[in-house]
Amino acid sequence: MNFSLREIASASMILFAVIDIVGSIPIIISLRNKVGHIQSGKATIVAAAIMVAFLFIGEEILKLIGIDVNSFAVAGAFVLFFLAIEMILGIALYKDDEPESASIVPIAFPLIAGAGTMTALLSLRAEFHVENIIVAIIINVIFVYIVLKSSKAIERILGKNGINIIRKVFGVILLAIAVKLFTSNINQLF
Repeated sequence: MNFSLREIASASMILFAVIDIVGSIPIIISLRNKVGHIQSGKATIVAAAIMVAFLFIGEEILKLIGIDVNSFAVAGAFVLFFLAIEMILGIALYKDDEPESASIVPIAFPLIAGAGTMTALLSLRAEFHVENIIVAIIINVIFVYIVLKSSKAIERILGKNGINIIRKVFGVILLAIAVKLFTSNINQLF
């Protein structure tokens, strides 16, 4: 076992920025108003299962189609870059259709365990030990569950401006992470 507090903290912060559950509060509130009750526990467990499964079989899927982890990490850096741009500028580069139900789709997937999260997990796997990433996933899904359960109260406390500020700050952090991922993996390709 290679548990490292530094790796757990780094992986947790990266996943926290990518999942951006605080920035998703307006989406969650809107979905809750549209479809009624959101099953927070179910959404959290499904998202955690998707993330852990992809952490283990994602690399095998890549090998099956002939892509190495470093190439995926570089591609992931671009995805994270565009997610950061969305967060910082407040624009939507990707828009999904309005959902009929909300607990699993779109809350668990793709809001929590979406393309950005999958990319981040494989990118993290290129740099950190798996057990540290799993602990980071657990930390994040606990936080996600708390946010899902108390999203209305959080919205009242932070207000729209508070949520926007937090989203922009995590956008800048995510942008820095994207640059670091790109620079640390691009050299491995040549």
